[in-house]
Amino acid sequence: MAQKIRWGVLSTANIGVKKVIPAMQQGEICEITAIASRDGGRAREVAEKLAIPKAYGSYEELLADPEVDAIYNPLPNHLHVPWSIRAAEAGKHVLCEKPIALTVEETKTLIAVRDQTQVKIGEAFMVRTHPQWLRARELIRSGAIGELRSVVSVFSYFNDDPNNIRNMADIGGGGLMDIGCYPITMARFLFEREPQSALGLLDRDPLMGTDRLTSAILNFGSGQAIFTCSTQLAAFQRMRILGTRAHIDIEIPYNIPPDQPSRIFIDDGSQLSGQSARVEEFPTANQYTIQGDLFAKAILADSEVPVPLENALGNMAVIEAIFRSAESGRWERP
Repeated sequence: MAQKIRWGVLSTANIGVKKVIPAMQQGEICEITAIASRDGGRAREVAEKLAIPKAYGSYEELLADPEVDAIYNPLPNHLHVPWSIRAAEAGKHVLCEKPIALTVEETKTLIAVRDQTQVKIGEAFMVRTHPQWLRARELIRSGAIGELRSVVSVFSYFNDDPNNIRNMADIGGGGLMDIGCYPITMARFLFEREPQSALGLLDRDPLMGTDRLTSAILNFGSGQAIFTCSTQLAAFQRMRILGTRAHIDIEIPYNIPPDQPSRIFIDDGSQLSGQSARVEEFPTANQYTIQGDLFAKAILADSEVPVPLENALGNMAVIEAIFRSAESGRWERP
């Protein structure tokens, strides 16, 4: 049997408990050995439910465990960098949820710590390693859609609960940080370069101060990416990739179901009804399982992690540029 990477999880956050941990437990070389919460009872409850051998009542105890090789960090956004740094300094590799940080400067601090400690640190953009996205980029590279000229995306859900961490402006809440980061990272993934400039427009919730509706244009020189994200619209997500000879529709781009096949549609536009589209279907796959195993393989092989901090820095720079543009009313350079 292949050697397994032993993981500890910092916090009992929903994303971890409901999605990531069960998926990683299905991985070939991932083993979830410990979970920590500031509430020891909650840690024990989750550990029992998910058959995790160890439960800790503090994050410090987990980081001190010599039988933990790597940490998965799904803490709230403002705690991503501080606890990823502490994990790295404890000699643990770190897979940290997106967005990796609150600012570009914070990300640079994390890069410095990674270089100093020589551990692996990566951002958990699970979409970037899913087969449907790898295939979409392969189609673009092959010239199947002609020249890539535009990427258009929408990502939304409705949540106006002021007690939800996604709606707390002072700890990195709001639409752009929570979900706008996805169309940004995937536009960069498809164009395979950084945007030259960004234009942003956002509407803030009058009570919570978070951006509840944000739209942006990213200028890639050879093409553009346009997206809208919202925390107060009916749930919806879609991505359309437009080339000079055909376009690709990604049916469910971001929350790709782990229990059913995924599909993309390649269409030369000869029938505006969409009946000219050719469908490519991908076998059922859990993007969190893929992400965990690829990160673990990078540790074992001492190779680059799927989404390195340099990539995270690029994404953070675009996010900051969009926020600046919304204030200045001008194009801003990441």
